[in-house]
Amino acid sequence: MTTTSPPTADLVDDFEDLVTACTTQFRDLGGRKRFSGPIRTVSCRNDNQLIKNLMGEPGAGAVLIVDGGASMDTALMGDLIASKGMDNGWSGAVILGPIRDSVVIGTLDFGVKALGTVPIKSAKAGEGSVDAVLTFGGATFTPGHWVYCDEDGVLVAPHELTSR
Repeated sequence: MTTTSPPTADLVDDFEDLVTACTTQFRDLGGRKRFSGPIRTVSCRNDNQLIKNLMGEPGAGAVLIVDGGASMDTALMGDLIASKGMDNGWSGAVILGPIRDSVVIGTLDFGVKALGTVPIKSAKAGEGSVDAVLTFGGATFTPGHWVYCDEDGVLVAPHELTSR
């Protein structure tokens, strides 16, 4: 699992021709502020069952990208799901939607970027899709490509980047 990643600003300087920035303004809510890894995706709206299922599987350092449609009606991740992801080797999650249990999530060695917080729990019907190509904030998130996250934002690359 990648525990430290190069700063996104340095990656832009070194790989401007390869990276795409996601312009969505996320809040850093996890205890790990800098994280990266191969992309896995979930598309869901107000239903976190697919997220819960994936966080229960070995993550091998991957970052889960969640397109919640920017709905702020229900939280797509809470402390139990984030803890499960951390324990199963996921590097973190980027969520186009809110989380809950933010104080606890902020203490975990797990990266979480989300639009904000809301205390309302989500449905558990399992609606949505896994590992589809997602696009938001001007970036396309393709499963197997790489994502780099830190305090300055989110970058997408077609593969893992090594120093030039």
